[in-house]
Amino acid sequence: MSGLGTTCAEIRAGRSSARIRVDAFLAEIAARDGEIHAFNEVHADAARAQADAVDAAARAGRDPGPLAGAVIAIKDNIVMREGRTTCSSRMLENYRSPFDATVIGKLAAAGAVFIGKTNLDEFAMGSSTENSAFGVTRNPHDPSRVSGGSSGGSAAAVAARFCDASLGSDTGGSIRQPAALCGCVGLKPTYGRVSRYGLVAFGSSLDQIGPFARSVEDAALVYDALVGRDPHDSTTADVAHEPLAPKVHEPVKGLRVGVPREYRSDANAPAVAAVYERAIEAARAMGATIVDVALPLTDLGISTYYVIAPAEASSNLARYDGIRYGHRARLGPGEDLEALYSKSRAEGFGPEVQRRILLGTYVLSSGYYDAYYKRALQVRRLIKEEFDRAFAACDVILGPTSPIPAFPIGGIKDPLSMYLCDVYTVNTNIAGIPGISFNGGWADEGGRRLPVGLQLQAPAFAEETLLRAAAMFERAI
Repeated sequence: MSGLGTTCAEIRAGRSSARIRVDAFLAEIAARDGEIHAFNEVHADAARAQADAVDAAARAGRDPGPLAGAVIAIKDNIVMREGRTTCSSRMLENYRSPFDATVIGKLAAAGAVFIGKTNLDEFAMGSSTENSAFGVTRNPHDPSRVSGGSSGGSAAAVAARFCDASLGSDTGGSIRQPAALCGCVGLKPTYGRVSRYGLVAFGSSLDQIGPFARSVEDAALVYDALVGRDPHDSTTADVAHEPLAPKVHEPVKGLRVGVPREYRSDANAPAVAAVYERAIEAARAMGATIVDVALPLTDLGISTYYVIAPAEASSNLARYDGIRYGHRARLGPGEDLEALYSKSRAEGFGPEVQRRILLGTYVLSSGYYDAYYKRALQVRRLIKEEFDRAFAACDVILGPTSPIPAFPIGGIKDPLSMYLCDVYTVNTNIAGIPGISFNGGWADEGGRRLPVGLQLQAPAFAEETLLRAAAMFERAI
């Protein structure tokens, strides 16, 4: 049992205090989050009350749950009754949810304590958390650099040791890419493994909630509490689940590691390429079989994703019109309903969200639907088939998570260049398969050591193999 599992066991046995740990995390946040800005809101009083309830249950001989006293931060696009859910957008700046997301209820039932809501790219659209209406989240390893996105606040909170673990959402890499840039573990489960009820929708056929943690075992412990069929979310799969945290340190015998030639790209930064090659050699050294696989549609993933995801975003965000949901603009004399819609959306949504709504509306429009959206869906099917063929020859696929380490804040101004940061992650969502990022090594950038993430992907619902293989790499590297 590793760090978080041991800590929770000590709290359950009454040998450690959830309240003392919460107070320690709150002190660390007060001292350092002014520079990093991992949080949009810190729920200090609520977290202390939850911790006190966990300690009281343990003293009374009741089991608070497998996550007893685990301090968890929540991405600010997952609704909670406590505080606001803003999606880091002016559109929802004052929104308070009347209900908790399913994942919040599951974590609470497992004994977790919620310390606050973390910053993100507005409506989860971005790869750097620079698109937040409330300011950028800085990388704890070098505050002049980004934390990744869109779940940059959740990754930074774990990396800065402001909490034990956190939740993020992943539509095209938004858990794995910030985990890579911040040097922690980020797990994107199989689509349908974790309920999306209470996740503010971006791309409904792509979105998935998952955990950040400081080790594979800790991520597995949180993941175990999240999975399961949910009657509130018809896309959740009715697939049996046994706890994986106790199994993660069991080696996968005869592990076959797929290495796509497309992931050995000239676009990878030298440090990323070096870490990737060392990981391949580490796999050989631990007895795995290296299998050359082909994923020739890798480069089409970005263009496919940026048709499908904005199309779904255009539909999902249509409800934010100043009447049904969201910010309402003030109208001048003689202005009509159309002006209300236009002004409310222009004032409430930032530039990147507006860009994606426009793109999505365009590809769904009459005369362009077949040329863009329908064709993207056809390529999506081909990408899924491509992974199926690759997994017939291997158990997991190893690659870089991001082609570059954390870049300077403001260092990428061209939207297309920013989109290319997700070249290795978007196809995981397109195919609906699970992926995990873990720290594979370090890059020396301007005298600072920056983490370099590695990604493993596995077939749908093969999280056990994925997590056990990731733990093997974690030990070896």
